[in-house]
Amino acid sequence: MTQQKYFVIGLPRTGTTSVCVAALNLGFQTAHTVYTKKGLESAEFIADTPIYCDFKELDTQFPGAKFILLTREKSKWLPSIKQLLQRMYVNISRQDGGFHPGLKRSIQTVFEPFTLDNIADDAFLAHCYERHLSNVTRYFSERPADLLTLDVSQPHAYSEFCRFVKKTTLQSGFEVINKGGKVTAWNSIHHPLKVPSTRNGKVDLH
Repeated sequence: MTQQKYFVIGLPRTGTTSVCVAALNLGFQTAHTVYTKKGLESAEFIADTPIYCDFKELDTQFPGAKFILLTREKSKWLPSIKQLLQRMYVNISRQDGGFHPGLKRSIQTVFEPFTLDNIADDAFLAHCYERHLSNVTRYFSERPADLLTLDVSQPHAYSEFCRFVKKTTLQSGFEVINKGGKVTAWNSIHHPLKVPSTRNGKVDLH
């Protein structure tokens, strides 16, 4: 039987870590970011970079895959994404290293043109958010069964999520993982089903 793939294609700061922790607890081999071919192939559930940027290519590469578009109230998303992007700006922009190429490419594509002025501008960031949502919903407009659009803060979000991934659980909701601007909680999670983003620090996806 072909492995069922689930790709989370919400932008950063929309609850990707919370959804990945839920996937681990439901028994999925899960990756939060993936930069190796092995990780991409072996994980059943994958979120964040470069997934949200490459969803069309992944749809072709993995026929039958399902996709989850995370959304968030913009009044909460905007200050969170602004803080993240400003913190990452130097390592995203530098030519002599910094972050993984896949991370750089994803951020620079979705938030293009990626400049300090733009990422400080709520109107620009809101436009990038809406453009991404529009691209995703338009792409899946004739395949509604393949896409779940989800705001993890909503009361019935967890039950909708479980129905979509065909799992049952006694848990009633998503855990809030990254709080107060924190974005690295995934690194401290130890779970036998967690799929590493890199291979001992090495990457082969760009």
